Parts: sequence; structure tokens; C-alpha cells
Amino acid sequence: MDKIKKDIEPKAARAEYIEVEPNVRLHVTDAGEGQAIVLIPGWPLSDEMYEYQYNDLINAGFRVIGITLRGFGKSDKPYGAYNYDTHALDIKRVLDHLDIKDATLCGFSMGGAIAVSYVSLYGSMRVVKLVLAGAATPSWTQREDFPYNIPKSDVDDLIALNNTDRPKLLSNFAKIFSATETTLNEGIGNWLTAINLSASSYATGKCLMALRDTDLRRDLQKIEIPTLIMHGKKDKICSFDLAEQTLKLIPNAELVAFEKSGHSLFLEETKKFNAELIKFALE
Repeated sequence: MDKIKKDIEPKAARAEYIEVEPNVRLHVTDAGEGQAIVLIPGWPLSDEMYEYQYNDLINAGFRVIGITLRGFGKSDKPYGAYNYDTHALDIKRVLDHLDIKDATLCGFSMGGAIAVSYVSLYGSMRVVKLVLAGAATPSWTQREDFPYNIPKSDVDDLIALNNTDRPKLLSNFAKIFSATETTLNEGIGNWLTAINLSASSYATGKCLMALRDTDLRRDLQKIEIPTLIMHGKKDKICSFDLAEQTLKLIPNAELVAFEKSGHSLFLEETKKFNAELIKFALE
């Protein structure tokens, strides 16, 4: 009888919110057992974007930790700094609090850029592998010696639109998020829009500034841990050129192209995305 009771008793619930500094709590999805995979969302999404990764990763024997950045989703939305280093420190404080060791850190889009900042700042502290998915690296915007992706003036226009008509900004991004406007069905599109609208306007604008102004080429050269780059060949937000340039700068990296995908490779080719992530984490 005692054994039966022990089997059906639920384990203690894990914290859904972790305080990273006074009055700033991040929303965290923490589920599963085993080696940790840490998932960082892109702009302006939350950890909810990984809904179709969580179950596969848990069933493959991993503990999965999705961290919503400050200013987005269900995380607190303070005024203040929203640069990559601030987000990287927040991630460190979450991983320190959970005492995570030997994790695979996966960042999507801006989350990939933040993951690079984390590894550049803290090395292999708690993280032993890095995955960059549709990442906004080395630089999301063009520079004199970097003719890739979009000009800074385009981001200035996005910031202005955020300050006057944020729903239109998000609608415009939705049209180019996947390979075509109809690749993702209406239900998935509405779900993503709801997540995006939960972000604060302040954080949305501040992170656009970070995307516009940050050059991670030196940071990428500091990365010594094994790195997997996954990128859609039809990406209109972070062009495939960015993945190729990122590959050149990281000493120990491999690139897997998603031939059918735009920016939303985690939804357009979900089975391949999950399988590649699991395979890399197990290597």
C-alpha cells in the first residue's frame, strides 16, 4: 500500500518564476529529467514559442528549460537596459539558481545572439554545447565591412512603427516569418501573434536597438564549445548569409541547412529541428 501511494504522489512543482534581480522575475518552463537543454526565444516571442519542442525533448530524456526574456511574455517588464549582456546575465542567474550543469544552450533569432553573448561572457560555465537557430549573428544589420542582411535605416523604421502602430509592425513581420505567407496555418499564425502582443512596447523597441547596433564578430571567435547552426535557406528576417558568416567565425561549428524553411524553421520543419537538436545534444 505504501508503495502504491508513493508512486502516485506528485513531485514538488518547479518554480515557474525566478527572480534575477529585485522586482524582476523571469517566466521559466522547466520540465523533464536528465541532461538540460536550455531554450532562449527570439524577438518578440516568449518561451511559449517552443511548445512543439518541449514534448519531443522531454520524451527523449532531457530536462528542458525555456527562459522568457525580461520584457516579454509572462516575464516582468521593467524599464532599463535591454542589451544582449543584460539578457545574458539574466540567463546566468536563472541557471545559477537552478544549479544547471553541462547544458546545451539553444537560442533562436535574437535569442541566438544573446546565447553567443552568454558564452562569450561566461564560457563553458554551466553550458557545454551551443545551438544557434535562425540566429541574428554575427550582425543583424549591414556595416562598412559587413554587407549582409538589412541596413540600419530599415531598423529605424521598425522602431518608429513600434512607437506608433505595434500591431502593424507585428503583422508585417508575420508576413515574412516563414518561407511563404501561407506556410504556417492561420491558427499557428494567430497563436504567434498573441505571444508577440504580450511583449511590452518598451522592450520591443529597446531590443530592436540592440539588434541594430550589436556586432558579435569578436564574441563568436571566443566560442570554444561545440556549436550547431541551424538556419532556413528561405529566411527573410535573418538571411542564410548570416549563418554562413557565423560558421566562418566559430572554430568548432557545423551548419545544417533547412531547405524548406524561412525564419520559423522550428515550426516549418519541426521534426527535423527537434531531431537535429536531440542528436547534437546526445553527441
